[in-house]
Amino acid sequence: MADLTTAAESQVPRRRLWLAIVGLLAGLIVGILGAYVQAVRYIWDSPWGMVVIPWGTLLVLLVLVLTVRGAAWLAMTRWSAWAAFIGWLAMTIVLSSESPGGSVALSGGGRQMFYLIGGVILAVATATIPVPLRRATPRGAQLVAEID
Repeated sequence: MADLTTAAESQVPRRRLWLAIVGLLAGLIVGILGAYVQAVRYIWDSPWGMVVIPWGTLLVLLVLVLTVRGAAWLAMTRWSAWAAFIGWLAMTIVLSSESPGGSVALSGGGRQMFYLIGGVILAVATATIPVPLRRATPRGAQLVAEID
């Protein structure tokens, strides 16, 4: 019986490593999509003037927070959340630099700065929230407690 417990416990770090890699890949995907979706906006011509609603930036920041937190909950460790954040940040930095052809996916405008700074603040704040630990109760423990 002790051998089964030891084998199951040795699989936990390996599982968490793979889930951290999945978090990193999810962060890379959010970074790629976010670089282009953050530019989408709605211009509303109100009686008081033009109002610009940057719904693409807000949507991408929400997806980033959910990705970082989801990676932490999936792996039950903050390392996976930090991996998702690092993936997003790395892809965002790559896409904000100038390509050999001279094009840039993320320019230096106000919306883009809000996306970069807001994304870093929100993702770091989300990644530092502790993950609630699951209660480690044996499967038969509840059954025994109910019989008594």
